Amino acid sequence: MIDTASIENLKNTIDIVDVIGNYIELKKSGANYKACCPFHGEKTASFVVSPNKQIYHCFGCGVGGDSIKFVMDLEKLTYPEAVEKIASSFNFTLHYTQGGGDLSEGKKVLESLELWYQKNLTLKSDALKYLRSRGVSQNSIEQFGIGYVGDSKDVVRFLESILVPYSISQEVGVLAKGEGGVYARLTDRITFPIYNQSGGIVGFGGRTMSNHPAKYINSPQTKLFNKSKLLYGYNIAKEHIYANKKIIIAEGYLDVVMLHQGGFKEAVATLGTALTNEHLPILRKGEPKVVLAYDGDKAGHGAALKAATMLSHAGFDGGVVLFPDNADPADLIANNQTSMIAQLFREQKPLVEFVIQSLVANFDLSNPKEKENAFEAIKSYISGLSDIIKDAYIPYASSVINVPVSLFQKSPKNRLLASIGMQSKEDTAKLCFLRSLLEYPEIANVISKYIHPAMFGEYKAYYDVVCQSDKEHELARTLFLREDIMVIDKAEMQRSISDFLINFYENQLKNITNDKNISTGTKMLQIRKLKADILPRLKKGELIEHESIGVI
Repeated sequence: MIDTASIENLKNTIDIVDVIGNYIELKKSGANYKACCPFHGEKTASFVVSPNKQIYHCFGCGVGGDSIKFVMDLEKLTYPEAVEKIASSFNFTLHYTQGGGDLSEGKKVLESLELWYQKNLTLKSDALKYLRSRGVSQNSIEQFGIGYVGDSKDVVRFLESILVPYSISQEVGVLAKGEGGVYARLTDRITFPIYNQSGGIVGFGGRTMSNHPAKYINSPQTKLFNKSKLLYGYNIAKEHIYANKKIIIAEGYLDVVMLHQGGFKEAVATLGTALTNEHLPILRKGEPKVVLAYDGDKAGHGAALKAATMLSHAGFDGGVVLFPDNADPADLIANNQTSMIAQLFREQKPLVEFVIQSLVANFDLSNPKEKENAFEAIKSYISGLSDIIKDAYIPYASSVINVPVSLFQKSPKNRLLASIGMQSKEDTAKLCFLRSLLEYPEIANVISKYIHPAMFGEYKAYYDVVCQSDKEHELARTLFLREDIMVIDKAEMQRSISDFLINFYENQLKNITNDKNISTGTKMLQIRKLKADILPRLKKGELIEHESIGVI
């Protein structure tokens, strides 16, 4: 079992924005962050994360909780599994009351293998010769922890020598079982340790030195390793990414190593997969410009088009660099052509321009029908851009395919009228008062004899939550995370309580006066009591117990 104190230390160490930001894109909105909810389909962001309260809440479907609850619900994990998942992501060491957890033991296995692979490299002349032939320096080998893995039996024997159970090795993707028994997933390759954002090792990549059809092989999907959410070299590059507001996305491990060696220290790479929406949260960190640095062949161009489309639709700024003549950055740097790479980066094609030009290249504009198809393709792409970016690039798009700008323009919808129709009237002042009571439970406990739940009308359920001091309740999260619901200063609460009561009883006076279902005698008694007794006392600052009034 995980020690309770260890879990509390983890909660105090992590930031919910970082945890949730590893899964979805969060955008700053006042004191909070917003996103489209990952638990239900929506087009308008109603999912709010509070760094101050360390909670999240969706105003659309009502889900909410803390960091652990989010990971539990999104990844369908148990509570201990979610704790271990978060701890692993942030390189936090958990303590156990009865032995260690699987992830903790798994990380130790990966760390041991990393050192063993590095030692193997020093003994494998062919591997060192290969790296030297690619221009990799000793400093780069050490900085990136590059190693070598040989025969499968050697891996199995090593793990047995350090007493690692098969279940743990299998859990972290190192060993597997086949018809011939237990075997190592990674053999006869240069190894590249892969780390999460916090610098904790989660898996390995391996590059063949021969003409093996699979140039690169990665660790399989595990509780630690998800290639769609990781970027190779990010743990080394992130301080440069944040400082220079730029991230370079290359295609392979050696490209990253050599780009760093050449001075382009913002370089990272995807792990044998295309850039996907799952990568966007990590790309958003530090708000850098994104430079796609891909090979200039057909496959590289296609990958760049797909990535540039996704990034521009997601609101990223940046550009595309395609290396000419089937060259890659690793080879260019090895051949002392660093200045050429720097020039290519300076002349990068902006994302939107690259997409428009690439789309047009698929059509023969001299053919009217194909020109129409090109127009529809570009119009469809542009429709996914923000209004300001769209307006900026419509003239460019019209010039590329030689059609009038007016063809791209359409009548805007009257969003204002639509939004007015969607708004419901709310008593924001009452919600602010309720939020303040939730912030000051000692005051909420005292005033319960003066304020009856019925006084809150449609907000009675909120008051019930306040009285129970249930800060985990969905309604409590609503009060905490709505930016228009402010907290009243504690020094002003006495006056706010009086104002609340005065406002309530003045409304009661109006209701009683206009109520035709009350007998004349009863009505006169209640009006007199309110006018001559209750309201004057309240306006003098006296609080009156609701049980003694009897007009609610």
